[in-house]
Amino acid sequence: YLPEYKDMRTIGDTKNSAEAKNAGLTIGRYLKKYGFDVDFAPVADIDTNPKNPIIGRRAFSSDAKVVAEMAVAFEKGLKLAGIQGCYKHFPGHGDTQTDTHYGYAEVRKNWQQLQDCEIEPFKAAIENGAGYIMTAHITAPKVDPSNVPSTMSKIILTDKLRGELGYQGIIITDGMEMGAITKQYKPGDAAIQAILAGVDIILIPYDYTNTFDAVVKAVEDGLISEERLNQSLSRILTAKGF
Repeated sequence: YLPEYKDMRTIGDTKNSAEAKNAGLTIGRYLKKYGFDVDFAPVADIDTNPKNPIIGRRAFSSDAKVVAEMAVAFEKGLKLAGIQGCYKHFPGHGDTQTDTHYGYAEVRKNWQQLQDCEIEPFKAAIENGAGYIMTAHITAPKVDPSNVPSTMSKIILTDKLRGELGYQGIIITDGMEMGAITKQYKPGDAAIQAILAGVDIILIPYDYTNTFDAVVKAVEDGLISEERLNQSLSRILTAKGF
């Protein structure tokens, strides 16, 4: 028997961070039992848009401060069980009206507006030693005018997340098989752009073999430098305890 949790909103509604920590500990313990060492949770998105079709009750709350407190507590519970958490989806998927699983999604806020709300849980995560942050495939045209998904945006990942917010841990993409990527980009091109943007791990490429070959060729051609690869390798080896 494995304890079940209806959703994170139910936990968030208690306003009791101990409930979130206990949920992380409980889930972490059974993940550890089955051999996992990372959980792609907690959701650090804020449920601010009632038209959002995907976040909803996956979010702890529509209040940024509650989400920040609960997400950090949940991850602390995971760590007590020996599991690394992964905060998602940077820079925040809560204020969109479409679902990146199926296609294009955007947030219309500028960077200051995002900092006033969506970024707050990620700031708390970084302050509490977050080891993993997952990207969102949403575009943020008022932050990066090129209108590329955040997963592939150097402005959002390197300039903002690493530079401005000071994050030093692993950046992992959301699943690269999702429609927001595959309907606009070839798998190899998307992976290359994500790595150049600052991503350390490409999650679930749509076509693994071609993606792998494309990345290798990009390195051989000098498009991706060995220095850039070694930055990611160092973070991954550190997370593995080497």
